[in-house]
Amino acid sequence: MSPIAPSPRSWKENRSIVAEFEGALLISTSLFPYFMLVSLEAGGPVRALALLLLAPLVRLLELAGLECVALRVMIFVATAGLRVDDLRAAAKATLPKFYLENLRRRAYRVFAGCGGKRYVITSCPRIMAEPFSREYLDVDGVIGTELRAFRGFFLGLTSPGGLMSGSRRLEALRAAMAGTEMMDVGLCGKDRDQPFMSLCAERHCITPRDAAQPVPRSEYPKPLIFHDGRLVALPTPLDSLIVLLWLPFGVVLVTVRILVGLSSPYKLCLLCTAATGVRIRAQFHEPRPDAATRSRSHTLFACNHRTLVDPVIISTALRRKVAAVTYSVSRLSELISPIPTIRLRRDRFEDGARMRSSLGHGDLVVCPEGTTCREPYLLRFSPLFAEIAEDIVPVAVTNEGSMFYGTTVRGHKCLDSFFFLMNPRPYYGLDFLAKVPGGQKSKYDVANHIQRAIGRTIGFECTNLTRKDKYRMLAGHDGFDPRK
Repeated sequence: MSPIAPSPRSWKENRSIVAEFEGALLISTSLFPYFMLVSLEAGGPVRALALLLLAPLVRLLELAGLECVALRVMIFVATAGLRVDDLRAAAKATLPKFYLENLRRRAYRVFAGCGGKRYVITSCPRIMAEPFSREYLDVDGVIGTELRAFRGFFLGLTSPGGLMSGSRRLEALRAAMAGTEMMDVGLCGKDRDQPFMSLCAERHCITPRDAAQPVPRSEYPKPLIFHDGRLVALPTPLDSLIVLLWLPFGVVLVTVRILVGLSSPYKLCLLCTAATGVRIRAQFHEPRPDAATRSRSHTLFACNHRTLVDPVIISTALRRKVAAVTYSVSRLSELISPIPTIRLRRDRFEDGARMRSSLGHGDLVVCPEGTTCREPYLLRFSPLFAEIAEDIVPVAVTNEGSMFYGTTVRGHKCLDSFFFLMNPRPYYGLDFLAKVPGGQKSKYDVANHIQRAIGRTIGFECTNLTRKDKYRMLAGHDGFDPRK
């Protein structure tokens, strides 16, 4: 076997390849973090806690050479009693982000350099690896462990064939090849004695000399625009323990932050918020109008949408009350909001009338994207806001959280603000750009101009994707959950 080498251009046309998933394509050989993600996102916190408590046992089994037993333990805890649809949804919406961040750069270049048949072999359940492999690696087949299910629920057991390891990989690959005698290229992890490699003409193995360098975002097989899940970092056993230990402090901290936001006067809110650890940086490209000017005309602020607290942070930076339009916001979020909210109904004429009425009484914040986007991309801006104001102030918004995402598609939306404020030191960056006149051009030109201006300011890429596209990709519906 030879170490990984860059693939010649001649491979692109007809070379076939089979690659091991964990340890070869993925830098890490451990599957524990991905089972933890499935346990948390598809099963809930109790299941995730049970898996975390068993992490020492899993590690001891692996050190004793009983990797198959350790894998069976993780499969049982993570999937027993779980709905098939829930696991499939988590594999599609949550896992790809972490797979991409752990994708080995040199191995992926070899894999992508082969233009023939492509197969991925893994010991983890096929349902966990297949959505990512087909969507981002463009594979022809995924050979993985099959799970037993009964009436739409997993039993926590493997199919009669058992785990996809050892000689089973050889048999499964031979069956998938459908008469082809040999694969052109084989790629495996540090274990050089993989039986399936005997079916490969050229055999490449990960060696200690191969740098564990992940694929940079600029080289992703396709852009990662949408993903779901609450955790920011890959939940290794240590990281999972840190998050668990932080939760009691986080609950106290988010309570304090909400009480401070509700009780502090606007003039002191920025200072009080900073005292609780929330970092806000605001930059104004034009002088802020004085009270006399604001009394004569009110301002419409149009910002890109990062989390539910965007308008609250804008109000804090301006040190005055502004109203915010909302769409599918929970009653709890409206109840704890320190600023007025105007609920829209996604009806163009009715929503326009409500926004004009609100703007007649004070400043207004609008998020024209209609939904949040975590990654550095801007969704298409709805032009409705450009019809109702003469002067529009674009606001470029960035944010960071080290533990939790403050958005979700399949989770409990009423907890979005709580999760973001549970981060130890959440950050918000605001750039208030120069005013844009709203009535001199068509509403579409104004919306596109503001989208491009915001994108240039914070380095985000503009797209034509919409809220419906996001929910179709992550949840399989148009934004109205059929489960409800």
